[in-house]
Amino acid sequence: MAQGCLKCLKYTMCAANFLCFVCGVAVLGFGVYMMVSFNMSALTPALAKFNFANMLLISGIIITCVSFLGFLGALKENRCLLLTFFLLLFFLMLVELTIACLLLVYEREIADLVTKDLNEGLQKAKKEVNPANSTLMSEWDVVQEKLGCCGVINVTDWGDKVPRSCCLSACDVAKPPYKQKGCLGMMQHMFEENFLTTGISVIVLCVVEVLGMCFAMTLFCHISRSGLGYKL
Repeated sequence: MAQGCLKCLKYTMCAANFLCFVCGVAVLGFGVYMMVSFNMSALTPALAKFNFANMLLISGIIITCVSFLGFLGALKENRCLLLTFFLLLFFLMLVELTIACLLLVYEREIADLVTKDLNEGLQKAKKEVNPANSTLMSEWDVVQEKLGCCGVINVTDWGDKVPRSCCLSACDVAKPPYKQKGCLGMMQHMFEENFLTTGISVIVLCVVEVLGMCFAMTLFCHISRSGLGYKL
């Protein structure tokens, strides 16, 4: 009976790590997509230092490597791989909780940093001699079209140099209708909408990691008692 339960645990761990591997590949692919199609380094230079696309790439690589390690350790019943998997999961969980706490503590400072970056970026974009070939201007166009906003607070931020991406419809009329909401407010709204989802995702991820550590340690102890040692 105990042997059957442990076999079930072994294959459950293999299946879970395979799903984690697939998720890691998805995160890796999303990181590549962000790097190629959504570069905002000129728009928010302070936040660009963190380079979210690279962070996604690194996260995807770590997830795929750790999940493959757990899959192989469970499949081969290898103590070294299972212990390494356990320690890596524990370290990752500590890092995730630390980052979550830092984001909560420094939420206001991050918001002020984004506001300052957006205002400085908008002022630089207004001074561009050739807006059509400006990287900064093209990034503003992407943000304003994606979020349905105009300027930092509202359209008046652009003064008499309102870009076409601020228009609700045609820009060729005498008084074109502009988007009334600012990009800062839209970004804050988008963050608030996704805050609960992000929090729940972090909690679920931590629970999955704790279960993974419990499974790995249970299998590790069984292999130790069975005298299987470092079987490859």
